[in-house]
Amino acid sequence: MRTDELDYALPPELIAQRPAERRDDSRLLVHRRDGAIEHRRFADLVDLLDPGDLVVVNSSRVLRARIAVRRESGGSGEVLLLEERGDGLWEALVRPSRRTRPGTPLEAAGGGLAIEPVEALGDGRWLVRPSLAGAALERALEAAGSLPLPPYVRDPSVPDERYQTVYADRAGSAAAPTAGLHFTPELWERLRARCEVAEVELRVGLDTFRPVAVDTLAEHPMHSEAYRVTPAARAAIAGAASSGRRVVCIGTTSVRVVETVADPDAPDEGRTSLLIAPGYRFRAVGALVTNFHLPRSTLLALVMAFCGVEETRRIYAEAIRERYRFYSFGDASLLE
Repeated sequence: MRTDELDYALPPELIAQRPAERRDDSRLLVHRRDGAIEHRRFADLVDLLDPGDLVVVNSSRVLRARIAVRRESGGSGEVLLLEERGDGLWEALVRPSRRTRPGTPLEAAGGGLAIEPVEALGDGRWLVRPSLAGAALERALEAAGSLPLPPYVRDPSVPDERYQTVYADRAGSAAAPTAGLHFTPELWERLRARCEVAEVELRVGLDTFRPVAVDTLAEHPMHSEAYRVTPAARAAIAGAASSGRRVVCIGTTSVRVVETVADPDAPDEGRTSLLIAPGYRFRAVGALVTNFHLPRSTLLALVMAFCGVEETRRIYAEAIRERYRFYSFGDASLLE
């Protein structure tokens, strides 16, 4: 697939800067299997699902991993922890990277935490060693860190809890699984009362949103992300798929996990670098709830694989014509 096939023109004013006043008051574009399009509200989602559906969500929680730091020279900077790599090391974005030196600690502006740069990885990425680990590090990040909102969100007043799903569990992601942001606690309980729900974990990395910068999608170095499923969740996914029940994924991150563990040889916990693009044959997923994605992104390629390239173009043209709000804090779609 050529990268320019992932382009579309979006009026800048349709990029959502804030979430809807109430989570489930977001709009919901419904695309039926026969191509019919309906315009609903996210609060209608549960009524649009069948009681026999298995709904899969990504319960990963976003870390407060953006840390303002002070340098020994007195200058300021920022560290964004991306992913724990083992042996006390994390992959991180460090700014300004060119002034960073291995072994020279960076002190969190909030105090109580130091970050030691260990090795430069290029493009502003470093291996770093925080002075704390485990629960102690999480507590320090709660005190000294902030949530890494997407760069196109320029409103700093968005409440932190609006960038977490109501069912978020284990912290570990550098970005939110945004399709789930539309659930209120009440809608979440209604969903659980109507459908079987399976929770999986994919630790979302910033590379999920990284634009494809090569001429063809096949040349794109697909990032890998850590995932985990419980034996019960895996059995529920396999059972639904084999019995003809529909598997409904809330978000593209859930799709990557479901399609990864649909391979019987895949472990319950590991890393996935699955690239889903047009031509991919889905093993399990029958419906997808997702926001509207950036041009030239692997997320848009996944939607095109699910709905077809031209049909996706038609869906996005309709969403733009109807003035839907796009990206992380924008509106959603239900795609059959």
